[in-house]
Amino acid sequence: MMTTDTVKNPRFVAESQTDGEQVDTGLGLSPAKAALKRARGHTGLKIGFGIILLMVFLALFAPWLAPHDPYVQNLPMRLLPPAWVDGGEWRYLLGTDHLGRDYLSRIIYGARISLAIGIGAATVGAIIGVTLGLLAGYFGGWLDQAVNFLVTCQLAIPSLLLIMALVFVIGQSITVVIFVIGATHWVFYLVVTRSATLRLREMDFVAAARSMGCSRFQVAVREVLPNLSNQIMVIFTLEVAIAILSEATLSFLGLGIPSPMPSWGLMIAEGKTSMFFQPWLVVLPGLALFMLVIAVNLLGDGVRDVTVTDRRS
Repeated sequence: MMTTDTVKNPRFVAESQTDGEQVDTGLGLSPAKAALKRARGHTGLKIGFGIILLMVFLALFAPWLAPHDPYVQNLPMRLLPPAWVDGGEWRYLLGTDHLGRDYLSRIIYGARISLAIGIGAATVGAIIGVTLGLLAGYFGGWLDQAVNFLVTCQLAIPSLLLIMALVFVIGQSITVVIFVIGATHWVFYLVVTRSATLRLREMDFVAAARSMGCSRFQVAVREVLPNLSNQIMVIFTLEVAIAILSEATLSFLGLGIPSPMPSWGLMIAEGKTSMFFQPWLVVLPGLALFMLVIAVNLLGDGVRDVTVTDRRS
């Protein structure tokens, strides 16, 4: 159903049709093509996307790329330094940990856990926050007041302490960590969705949909929600980075991914006692974590930059 004929702001509407022709951004290009053109010249977006693509490749093909089983212990070979350091061996390129497990293999498998938890927790948070924000912003009234009360309660409790308490009570597993982090990181989705919905519900295309007999629920889902995709996408990328750091923090504190699973936060925690004598035990997983979080943030900033178009005069 096309009800966007009267929409003048291409920031919220990717494509529209008027008299069978595609509306452009004032530069002779459709919004989608203009965004793609800007993406090709955005250095940060390309760097972030390239690093994330590499991490996804490592995660998907970890069984074939890892030189050793990340769980197999070899105590006679424990605490080997990286191969380029004196005492290292090339069959253990990044050395071994305190139990003789290959560090390169554990870092490769750790990418699986970080990406799974980051994407999973951000998705859970998006479902909760976008749903509540859309309902509160469009319907208002007592529903808006109830949602604002939930936000106040959520912000009153430090999220890390709440996550730690929930994981301690429920138990440690990847599934629990995903849902607990996601269930405590939905406020940003809600705030942005609610404020944008309050603005969009007064626009002409919403009034046109109502005049055609669409119910309020249909208007909210079919007309308002699609125009929030850019904002939701940007928040999603940022929340992925936050979820990855939250998981690493939990694992470092002993309340995240249980041992012997190769979590980067857990690897840092296991290596902290030897960091002055075997610094690679902390530096290598910390560097992997740093690169992934920076890449996600670069991707989020790039998506924001290329999807926001200038307002038409």
